[in-house]
Amino acid sequence: MQSKILLLEDDHALSETMKDFLEEESFSVDSVYDPYSAYDKAYKNHYDCYLLDVNLPYESGFDMLKKLRASGDTTPAIFITSRNDKGSLVEGYEVGADDYLKKPVDLDELHCRIEALLRRKSRVRFINIKDYQFDIHSKQLLKDNVEMDISTKAGRLLQVLIEANNSVVSSSELKEKIWSSHEGASEGSLRVYITQLKKYFGDDLQNIRGVGYCLKR
Repeated sequence: MQSKILLLEDDHALSETMKDFLEEESFSVDSVYDPYSAYDKAYKNHYDCYLLDVNLPYESGFDMLKKLRASGDTTPAIFITSRNDKGSLVEGYEVGADDYLKKPVDLDELHCRIEALLRRKSRVRFINIKDYQFDIHSKQLLKDNVEMDISTKAGRLLQVLIEANNSVVSSSELKEKIWSSHEGASEGSLRVYITQLKKYFGDDLQNIRGVGYCLKR
């Protein structure tokens, strides 16, 4: 199966060069040019790796990754930037980056870094829950290596509940972590994804009326 990459780079020529190279190396690449488009892609799709420029229109790559990490997104991320000061390097890692590559980009080095990152992350990729395995990168739920029918947002919801470690998570916190800031969230839409998960976890997924939800593991 091809590894899927989300590439956020506002230099169209560089973005096209990187995309063409990575696709020749058998990656599947979605390329976007601004953070808002990247948010839309990240919330709707499963990715194995993010490649993020830092200096971007509207907000920086640092701000974007910080928001994604706050939402529970653990997808491995590499910053690609022309910045070379130590402060930027430290900030990148503090907001949740896994690696850092300076421009001008050496494409062979980029390929090696992506492969190394995916190998490292694959070692801690799955969490066992009852009879299921949860892929923390793709947010997919599997049983005996067969993918269960849950949506991307249901997968994000499941990750938040798993990370709560048997504690109750309020409905407001779930909505804040599952939906991006420019998406609409409601109790009704939250219940849709809860229903998807209850199909597999039944009474282990508990509704604490007036408070929130809890997954008993």
